[in-house]
Amino acid sequence: MWRASMAGFSKIEWTDSTFNPWVGCTKIKRPGNRPSACDFCYAEKWAKRSGQVRWGNFARRRTTESYWRGPLGWNSRALDFQRRFGRRQRVFCASLADVFDNQAHAEWRADLFELIRQCDQIDWQLLTKRPQNIKKMLPRDWGSGYPNVWLGTTAEDKESYQQRVRHLLALPAVVRFVSYEPALGPLGTIEIEGKTPDWIIIGGESGVRSDLARPTQPQWARDVIAECHRHHVAPFLKQWGAYSNNPLVFEDGLTTDEAMQIDPPVNGKGGGKLDGEIWREFPSAASRTKAQRKAKSSQHGVQRRELLPG
Repeated sequence: MWRASMAGFSKIEWTDSTFNPWVGCTKIKRPGNRPSACDFCYAEKWAKRSGQVRWGNFARRRTTESYWRGPLGWNSRALDFQRRFGRRQRVFCASLADVFDNQAHAEWRADLFELIRQCDQIDWQLLTKRPQNIKKMLPRDWGSGYPNVWLGTTAEDKESYQQRVRHLLALPAVVRFVSYEPALGPLGTIEIEGKTPDWIIIGGESGVRSDLARPTQPQWARDVIAECHRHHVAPFLKQWGAYSNNPLVFEDGLTTDEAMQIDPPVNGKGGGKLDGEIWREFPSAASRTKAQRKAKSSQHGVQRRELLPG
């Protein structure tokens, strides 16, 4: 089994910690050789550097039992976390794998959901590029959703959004979210058959040399944020990825050095401001609590406190 250190906090702006029950994944290829979010996969680069696992159509590697005990520790310290930050801890699962990967062992996935049930005082953010698999891979007691699990999928443009997000919106969950990163084209409307996600993360491409990063136009982010506010969805602009995408450079003609003074990297890779503001919202406590009550009444009865504002 693969060994990993148990990191305390993640550098990913929209989560607190990451957990990888196993490592390894296969890139999603799009028809017609169209650009894919997976083309410059950061996890694949990590795998090549570390030599821990072969990326692609090879065996996944489960992480160690000691690593798996990490979330139990977070769960036991959940009250301390809430006192310190005024909210529950968020855990991104999985940053180096895909929970709903066909090539991951079903037994491992069952073990993961058992761990999630035990760790009911932390919020699990399950993000997948394979939302068509979620329904058949959820545990039998899913009901209206576990009160501590957020389900998400990725989309890089309008076509992928329409294809993937409709699978997500057909499923019950206390929070359904979309990672629009890297943004490789406009999304258009975020509503599908009268439904919308609860949260959309927006980001330009990173993890590759800035001269190789594919462009994200600021207007795409503006349009998504406007759509979010129109439909009462929380937008989270994570980063521009490269300063060439930053509106201070892309639209206003500033140099990178000038833009960095106004919108420094502390706001995200390539900066993170749009029209002078930081757009980092989370799903509201009120909407989540309503969904959680429904979930509690329909499935395994996990007890948890009301979520505080994100």
